[in-house]
Amino acid sequence: MSATPVAIRHLHTAADGFEADFQRVLHWSAETDSAIETRVAEIIADVRARGDAAVLAYTARFDGVHAETVAALELGPAELQAAFDAITPAQRGALQAAAARVRAYHERQRDACGLSWQYRDADGTLLGQKVTPLDRVGIYVPGGKAAYPSSVLMNAIPAQVAGVGEIVMVVPTPRGERNALVLAAAHVAGAHRVFTVGGAQAVAALAYGTATIPRVDKITGPGNAYVAAAKRRVFGQVGIDMIAGPSEILVLADGTTPADWVAMDLFSQAEHDELAQSILLCPDAAYIAQVQSAIDRLLPAMPRRDVIRASLEGRGALILTKNMEEACAISNRIAPEHLEVSSRDPHRWEPLLRHAGAIFLGAYTSESLGDYCAGPNHVLPTSGTARFSSPLGVYDFQKRSSLIEVSEAGANFLGPIAAELAYGEGLQAHAQAAEMRLKR
Repeated sequence: MSATPVAIRHLHTAADGFEADFQRVLHWSAETDSAIETRVAEIIADVRARGDAAVLAYTARFDGVHAETVAALELGPAELQAAFDAITPAQRGALQAAAARVRAYHERQRDACGLSWQYRDADGTLLGQKVTPLDRVGIYVPGGKAAYPSSVLMNAIPAQVAGVGEIVMVVPTPRGERNALVLAAAHVAGAHRVFTVGGAQAVAALAYGTATIPRVDKITGPGNAYVAAAKRRVFGQVGIDMIAGPSEILVLADGTTPADWVAMDLFSQAEHDELAQSILLCPDAAYIAQVQSAIDRLLPAMPRRDVIRASLEGRGALILTKNMEEACAISNRIAPEHLEVSSRDPHRWEPLLRHAGAIFLGAYTSESLGDYCAGPNHVLPTSGTARFSSPLGVYDFQKRSSLIEVSEAGANFLGPIAAELAYGEGLQAHAQAAEMRLKR
């Protein structure tokens, strides 16, 4: 195992050229390769035209799974139950415990924000909001390099809590290898239908429907560049959650947390892939040196050490700040996916933090707990989009309809206002529709 020190960037906010160096750290191109875009467009068009036949052809070509019908690629409840029964008791217990916490959190979220309401104003006009769940959603669960049962829980449970009528899960099974933990998670989370189909063809099938795979109203869940490009292309035909970029962690540290803990937290995102980003902001130069030493000492024992090294050296940074206030200000500029406040008094700094997908408070709150079992959703905005986006939640599986019931008195009050504005816009039918209801 190599003991070569990790050449992660060290920056200092007081140094000349910091801003240019900082921008280089943040730079990541979200542009999809044009060849991928072209191929995805062809796949979507083919699935839209040939339906099941195209899905079967691409599943055979890309996953090496050959089937006579798409129906043969659907896993029924008995198979999900069998997968649940086949995993170890420890795995069953972990899945059920994580699912219970995720469900409890999203039930509170539903009760807090997912309520219909209405009121009547002085003239008797009723105004309000009606909240209803989506009829059918598709959740994409990655397969291939790794299996993600946690993604099943985080996508299916809030949909279930929201009251979605049907949850259709798609998951690729390269070479026919089915991950029992993923299928057990589908059983625990309440997925209604599961198809062993992946890639752009799965996204297209969900968006447009085939003879076997039903058309959905919204698609959520992460995937590779082909899946992301397909989601971007079908948006408008269906809703999507987000176009996710590489995973990110930002640690704000005051120097009181063991350096090994912070080093491992930086690893926890760096091990996802070479483009993942891990950044430390800290006002203590000696502590930053301790974290660097911990990185160098701990890395050789990590199974994914080559990926971690590439991530840290390519996109990571250890940044010395003037103080914690400046660290918080820089954090707001980054708007990270995961933000750890590794401080003795995290609640002192939390009010200063405006932009983050999820905020983890205190030394004992590792980001990995949020990934699996803390309760809040781990599907989070990346690439600075936390400035205007939110974690996946119950609200993503609901829609809102306005309620309006105008009384006779209300029509007499509102009619002249509407007519005046409508005439100003040159829309006479609008104006006359309002005026016809006025008392003469």
